[in-house]
Amino acid sequence: MLDFGYATLDKFFELAPWILTFLVPAITMRSLAEEFKGGTYEILQTKPLDYSQVVGGKFLGCLLIVVMALLPTLLYAFTMQALSSGNAGIDIGGIAGSYTGLFFLAAVFTAIGICCSSLTSNAVIAFIVSAFACFILYMGFNAISRIAALASGADYYVEMLGIDFHYRSISRGVIDARDIIYFISIIAFFLLFTQRNLIKRRP
Repeated sequence: MLDFGYATLDKFFELAPWILTFLVPAITMRSLAEEFKGGTYEILQTKPLDYSQVVGGKFLGCLLIVVMALLPTLLYAFTMQALSSGNAGIDIGGIAGSYTGLFFLAAVFTAIGICCSSLTSNAVIAFIVSAFACFILYMGFNAISRIAALASGADYYVEMLGIDFHYRSISRGVIDARDIIYFISIIAFFLLFTQRNLIKRRP
């Protein structure tokens, strides 16, 4: 604000996905991998819970921790609003949309992290695979869309497959049903894949 004369949190929302790329895998890496390594997964199987409840509980628990990590950043918005009170202030709609996009991004990364944790009993491997998967799904399609051979129009549709495209769309302050459906579909896919991995481990 002091450099450009107007209040904005654009730089924060540009940096936040990269922080989440490493923060979320660090939170989720032990969610199931540690259960397999410590032998507590067998105890968990004796409980009157089906696999969807186990996966859902792990997902919601990890997502809650991520959301709690994001809540203090609301102080940035309040601070910027207070500092710019003499001017037009910050764009509340844009900020709300950006935080909505950040929440869905965190939810997608959490689902990916839970899925990667279900593939191995080594938490470090789960972290590395999860961070790599989050990076590829976030920026990979955007990078592929810039290939010259796709410049005839296919680049737009390839870019639409990536998380970054839909995150930036919501961050503009416009909540589009297509973006919401995309995020929910990705979350459901990885959670169902996690459930399938748990079923395969059934004795």
